[in-house]
Amino acid sequence: MQFEPEGPKAIPMWINGHAFLTMTDAFFDVTNPQTGEAIRRVPLCGAAEALEAVRAARTAQAEWAMMAMPARRVCLNNLADKLDGYAGHFAKLLMLEGGFAEERAAAEVADAVAALRGVTVGQTGVLGVVVDAARPLAGFAEAVAPALMAGATVVVKPSPKAPSAIFALCELSARAEWPAGVLNLLHGDTAAIEGLCVDGVDRLIYRGNPGLGAQVGAIAEAAGTPFELQAG
Repeated sequence: MQFEPEGPKAIPMWINGHAFLTMTDAFFDVTNPQTGEAIRRVPLCGAAEALEAVRAARTAQAEWAMMAMPARRVCLNNLADKLDGYAGHFAKLLMLEGGFAEERAAAEVADAVAALRGVTVGQTGVLGVVVDAARPLAGFAEAVAPALMAGATVVVKPSPKAPSAIFALCELSARAEWPAGVLNLLHGDTAAIEGLCVDGVDRLIYRGNPGLGAQVGAIAEAAGTPFELQAG
């Protein structure tokens, strides 16, 4: 494929602790809902990219799980502190891509910080997470924090409508000196979700609108992947 010399900046995937560039046949334009302007774009990934992300998470999972829970707690607290320190930047991302009012965007970031500092412990393994655009940052943090505390590693597929805040959070995890492969980000749509299931996540969580969640659940069921729907 050929890249246009000008146009919206592409947001790469995040795999094994660094930005991961890929060649795909199609991209999704991320637009500002208030202006309709295309401000970024994301690759519409499929099975090959999903496999890379799952492999990274699978490789990292044993070491992450072997860490004592207090050490994982330190990692989550460090990430929460850095997110809190960049709260204004993350709020601007949410306002730009989600059309959030300033107060709502600030509350979204605060909810994400609180989730990362939470004490709930979930299940370990390799977790696939699909998040819609309604609460892209807080919904993600609330879905994964308990699993991360338990020793799970994660591949997240954010909504292509609002990917930047989650990508920026993955970047912050590297600055917080998280082990590579604990957090991974895969862009795309149905093909990416199918890839996560076929290539072996231990379970799939959808966080967001129940209607879309039913479609994600059907994909997981067809692949025999355990599925959990989390509203909101």
